Amino acid sequence: MTRWLDPDEQRTWRAFLTASRALMDTLDRELQRDAGIPHAYYEILVRLSEAPERRLRMSELAESSGSSRSRLSHAVARLEAAGWVRREDCPTDRRGQIAHLTDEGFAKLAAAAPGHVEGVRRHLFDALSPTQVEQLRGISEVLAERLRRA
Repeated sequence: MTRWLDPDEQRTWRAFLTASRALMDTLDRELQRDAGIPHAYYEILVRLSEAPERRLRMSELAESSGSSRSRLSHAVARLEAAGWVRREDCPTDRRGQIAHLTDEGFAKLAAAAPGHVEGVRRHLFDALSPTQVEQLRGISEVLAERLRRA
């Protein structure tokens, strides 16, 4: 039996969907305009910048960035063409590859980050009270964990 959304749940769902799409679309447009890269590529550069030696197995990078392996492979190919990422064979697994953030890629990320962070602050955090920020973090952590387990 289908558990239909009640009117309050429906309003909440639609508000969440509208806000999350609008936020991500706005941040993506700003990154493309100001730094010449889509948000998905920016996220890959961020994940690599935070990894030890700026390297991650492609499978780990796909998981941490919430991307399929094929979509990530296509994105990394584009980042390689720009000189921002280099793929290397995994020394412990012949089938695996490692994505390595190059110095040029790190410089691109460093140049893009201030504008992106300002956009996140302006479009998300400036609109919320400290209590709402805490609530958003708690809700997001619960959803992320539940979906990760599923």
